[in-house]
Amino acid sequence: MIIDFHVHITAPEVIARRDEYLERDAWFRELYASPKARLCPVEELIAAMERDHVDRAVVFGFGWRDIGLCRQDNDYVMEAVARYPDRLIGFAVVNPGAGDEAVREIERCAAGGLRGVGELMPDGQGYSFDDERTMAPIVEAAMAHDMVLLTHCSEPVGHIYPGKGAVTPDKIIRFAQRFPEVTLVCAHWGGGTVFYELMPEVARIMHHVYYDTAASPLLYQTDIFELAARWVPGKVLFATDFPLISHERVIRQMEAARMPTATLRRMLGGNAWRVLKLGEPRPFS
Repeated sequence: MIIDFHVHITAPEVIARRDEYLERDAWFRELYASPKARLCPVEELIAAMERDHVDRAVVFGFGWRDIGLCRQDNDYVMEAVARYPDRLIGFAVVNPGAGDEAVREIERCAAGGLRGVGELMPDGQGYSFDDERTMAPIVEAAMAHDMVLLTHCSEPVGHIYPGKGAVTPDKIIRFAQRFPEVTLVCAHWGGGTVFYELMPEVARIMHHVYYDTAASPLLYQTDIFELAARWVPGKVLFATDFPLISHERVIRQMEAARMPTATLRRMLGGNAWRVLKLGEPRPFS
């Protein structure tokens, strides 16, 4: 069982009218102004999953600033999940800055079968991830419906790239201190937050925090898989950021890393199965 925890799908309407949406959202323009930046409808995703032997994928739209555009993406994700219920797990995109309207959208999407909230894009959506006043209603709504939160994260150092942002380890750790019970998935290794779990005082507050491997080949040396397998094997979630990165590319790196087979299986799917509460335990190891 292989579960990709971080996949973006885009409605054909948005793909066809890309230039219009570039004008409507500055963060979307930051990420997708280049014609080389791919947008992917659900049919293309399913074909790639078949090719690379990926069993399931966590899918979501784009973290728009406009809650109306978030709602439009969520409709597409719910339709996609309904078409491929055995392959896709849907998350809802919302802008926490929309307040009560964001909470109502979470409730609507929970009723529609979505299992999480994300990918949150604080930099593009205009709020700070560690702002307790903004995030408390979102956390409360997610927990009320047993939903996972997933946020974009970035490194405070290193090269600059489109959409890097400022959701850095200090903000992630403050969020975990303020909301210790919510299940949080930090994209892109949490912008390096995973390394801070070597500090006992940090590890003590991160019981419900997990790390996805999205875009890993663009950020870290492949040694990161072996290191993470040693100290946080139960917290790593295989993820690609498809269509930015192919499934096969990340799977190949993980399979080449030196780690026990049982640990590899947990990271490729077992941990995700547990975090998403998909049912009876599967024989991952």
